[in-house]
Amino acid sequence: MLNNRCYRMNHTFPLYTLFFLLTVQVVHAQKKKSVASSDNKANRVSLDYKQATQLIYKNINANFYEPSTGLYTETNLIANNPNKHSWLWPLCGLIQGTNEMEVLEPEKDYMSRVAGAIDQYYSAVPPSPAYQDYVTAERLSSRFFDDNQWIAIAYLDAYHRNKKPVYLEKAKMIYQHMVKAGLDTVAGGGLYWKEGELNSKNTCSNGPGILVALQLYKVTGDKQYLELASKLYSWTNKHLQAPDGLFYDAIKIPSLKVDQTLYTYNTGSMLQSNVLLYQVTNDKKYLNEAYRIAAAGKKHFFKNGKLPGNYWFNAVMLRGYAELFQIDHNQEWIGFFKDDADRIWREERDGSNLLGTKPVKELIDQAGMLEIYARLYKLIK
Repeated sequence: MLNNRCYRMNHTFPLYTLFFLLTVQVVHAQKKKSVASSDNKANRVSLDYKQATQLIYKNINANFYEPSTGLYTETNLIANNPNKHSWLWPLCGLIQGTNEMEVLEPEKDYMSRVAGAIDQYYSAVPPSPAYQDYVTAERLSSRFFDDNQWIAIAYLDAYHRNKKPVYLEKAKMIYQHMVKAGLDTVAGGGLYWKEGELNSKNTCSNGPGILVALQLYKVTGDKQYLELASKLYSWTNKHLQAPDGLFYDAIKIPSLKVDQTLYTYNTGSMLQSNVLLYQVTNDKKYLNEAYRIAAAGKKHFFKNGKLPGNYWFNAVMLRGYAELFQIDHNQEWIGFFKDDADRIWREERDGSNLLGTKPVKELIDQAGMLEIYARLYKLIK
């Protein structure tokens, strides 16, 4: 067919003319492709992460905050919510996100509003005080060790910056609760996930448990914290680490069967634990393990230019990579988070600048991206 067409054209004008025209078309197409590629790169570069955090924070207050009670809602569509107010979990993300905003703007107070909301989840139920997973005045509810640990981590990050005693006091309260109510020798040790339900010991309660203990050790120098962190670290590696360095979700009690689901946030907490252990002990084995986990995490989770869809899980994973980046300044640990964050801003943001793939937007998603953009701004500026 092509030969036939060329033969007929050859009778009307020389073949070199045809070749010239085809060359022009190819070059033009390549230029268009190059321009489009440049435009995409320009879009990525033009995203101001600090402005993004300010916009997200403003939208959280406009769409999820209830000034009359000082509480937050689970989604931006109140009629769609199973509860009047949010579960504690989204506030675990939001308190860290507002801490990162204060890192960028230390003269401003972003955390107090969220901390005030968290106080309304306080429960003095024995054996020790902690935060329950729903507003205390509305009903008695469950207490999860990981919810409390995420809050303690944010408070200790804040205490490291501003030395406000209240943050250290609350973190110590959470530490005491996890040790008193969550730790035993079943399955060789480790922390349970949920108070009163002794059927699961999870990476998501042991990883952040290690971090709480290590941060308390860093600010107090009390070796009891380092000792517990080391015990939890060894137990988690023994029972929940996959051969490639990533971490399974949980070990079931009493069957000792392992749920082998892999989540980004479990990679993040254990990666960060290794980096912090390296910092406090100067033992290179922890740094080497951090590199192994980091390489495996990127390989497993970053596929086709994107991370899995849970923004807050990915925010926790970024914490580990950011900690490693502070040591070696290797852009490999940050670049793929930047690519994913830029993609989300382009593709998963609605006309009201709320983030998420569902029509109804969730507070936990806004909180996760608030933290991610704030951290990226500090890391790449």
